[in-house]
Amino acid sequence: MAGMTDDEARFAYLAEGNAKQARKRVAADLLIRDEAGRILVVNPTYKENWDLPGGMAESNEPPRAAGERELTEELGLTVVAGRVLVLDWIGPHGPWDDQLVFIFDGGTLSATQVETISISDPEISDFAFVELAEAKAMLRPDMAQRLARAHDALATGATDYSE
Repeated sequence: MAGMTDDEARFAYLAEGNAKQARKRVAADLLIRDEAGRILVVNPTYKENWDLPGGMAESNEPPRAAGERELTEELGLTVVAGRVLVLDWIGPHGPWDDQLVFIFDGGTLSATQVETISISDPEISDFAFVELAEAKAMLRPDMAQRLARAHDALATGATDYSE
């Protein structure tokens, strides 16, 4: 890199370094409630368990934008994702590389907003608003634990990080 004053050469050098860096998968979910405090869950057609609304970020997409986009694509619902409630690093497992999992505060929907929800993606077969205990029973155990931590983070104002 010594003597590298040419912008094009420096860009090529940095691009090569970037290409060698690790890439992370990123999931972005939203904790959304109705006015009664019940939690919005979705039933994906490609998984055995229910899940929180959200999904995987696309290449170079910010996590918050990914969660908002997935929500619009799947349920026709537009919300502005709030603060990060949970951030987890999940190590490699099975065929999967490691990933970062975000849960954002999706806020509380009005009754009018709840009425506008409609499934607009074949990846989702159903949705429901359920109490915390019921939501935890419907989710995969690791997601149930993340949901409990996100719910606690709502009350404490903290962000829960785990790896």
